[in-house]
Amino acid sequence: MANTTAENKPITDPKVRGRYASIAGFTGIILNVLLFAGKLTMGILAGSVAIIADAFNNISDAGSSIVTLIGFRLANKPVDKEHPLGHGRLEYVSGFIVSIIIIVVGFELLTSSIEKIIKPVTPTAGIVTFIILGAAILVKLGLFFFYQRIGKKINSAALKASAFDSLCDSVATTLVLVSAIVAKVWGIPVDGWAGILVAGFIMFTGVKAAKETIDLLLGSPPDKQFIDDIYEFSKNYPSVVGIHDVIVHDYGPGRQIVSFHAEVTSDADINVAHEEVDQMERDMHKKFGCIVTVHLDPIVLNDPLVNEMHEIAKNAAAEVDQSFTIHDFRMTIGETNVNLIFDLLVPTDCKMCAEDAEKAVRARICEQKPNTFCVIRVEHPYV
Repeated sequence: MANTTAENKPITDPKVRGRYASIAGFTGIILNVLLFAGKLTMGILAGSVAIIADAFNNISDAGSSIVTLIGFRLANKPVDKEHPLGHGRLEYVSGFIVSIIIIVVGFELLTSSIEKIIKPVTPTAGIVTFIILGAAILVKLGLFFFYQRIGKKINSAALKASAFDSLCDSVATTLVLVSAIVAKVWGIPVDGWAGILVAGFIMFTGVKAAKETIDLLLGSPPDKQFIDDIYEFSKNYPSVVGIHDVIVHDYGPGRQIVSFHAEVTSDADINVAHEEVDQMERDMHKKFGCIVTVHLDPIVLNDPLVNEMHEIAKNAAAEVDQSFTIHDFRMTIGETNVNLIFDLLVPTDCKMCAEDAEKAVRARICEQKPNTFCVIRVEHPYV
């Protein structure tokens, strides 16, 4: 997640990402317009709805590249009074618009192909048509690897979707080529059926791309390696015993806000711990390219009774479900009861509801320590 051109890490600098996106976008526009012109001409001359459908698929790809370019440019606008966190999510919005365009084009081509099945006409494709379709397959495969490489380098969902779209296009054009060969050699009018398959590939690509962009806009989980790196990086600071409640807010590629709780011993010098955590925020911003906010959580480590009760609570949670964990553990001793206060972390895919999980853990603790009173707050992870 750092700003680097290393092969194994994506680039997050908005300006650099924009330049990469411009190169990819203009390359896609030029090649797709050329493919459209060649396929449309051959499709009309051969009377093939499948070739014409494939041609319009290419022009929709060119339009998608234009929208993506506009989205990248708008996303790189500086912050303003109305958008203090920038315009990065416009890149996701442009990706969603592209996916809608793809779906609409696919539907239109589907209806045309159905009409061709109802009223079949055998195409008259020649050797030039076969050459153009073969070349188109190679071009689309080249675009697939090109988009995939740049999409990975700048961590762009839009370009990764374009890469997948190009791969689907190469498969679709292969189907068109096969249908043209079948019509030429055996005289069987499978053109309409090939058109349906092409339209199906187009709509499938659009729906998949739409889902990915919607997930990004709604808030999808951050990359697991990124979270693992944050946990590992926090170990470099002696005052920090551990971290929890990690939350990543995504306002567009290279525009992330990270917050978490850092556990420090309750007997530590609060000024020293605070200074160290401030330094950690600055260091993480430099390393990961994101804004970091850390909340200090004091915990008791040197009290044998607290440690014993903490271990009982931790084991009780694990006995109910191996995936359950606890944090923010505190203990107060009253006249008749020992009060245990902690957060219970329950995975989002757990079938047990929050109320049942809380009751089950409380019951396990009270079985071992009847004089305890548990204040348990159930929460779900955000990463």
